[in-house]
Amino acid sequence: MNVEIEPKDIEAIAQRILEVLKPLLSSNGRQGESDSIFNVKQLAQYLHVDPSWIYKAISLKTIPYFKAGKYVRFKKSIIDEWIRNKTTRPVPFPQSLKNRR
Repeated sequence: MNVEIEPKDIEAIAQRILEVLKPLLSSNGRQGESDSIFNVKQLAQYLHVDPSWIYKAISLKTIPYFKAGKYVRFKKSIIDEWIRNKTTRPVPFPQSLKNRR
């Protein structure tokens, strides 16, 4: 079976790979060496949401967090990865379907 891939589809794949590898490349593979820790108020500011939204997400366990004693904390690198995983990416319109119009 022989499959041909359009050059712009290859470019889209390469861009996606770069997006995934960029955080690792920018830290030279040492993820977390200078990683910030947020409290609820700081995370709410970072995400531009109300702190009550953060508390609800904690209670529903929909946001990654850890506890330092009785205090809820958030590791920036894990939150950034959570954001990347939640981000909806556009799907390129295949060239073969464009030609059918």
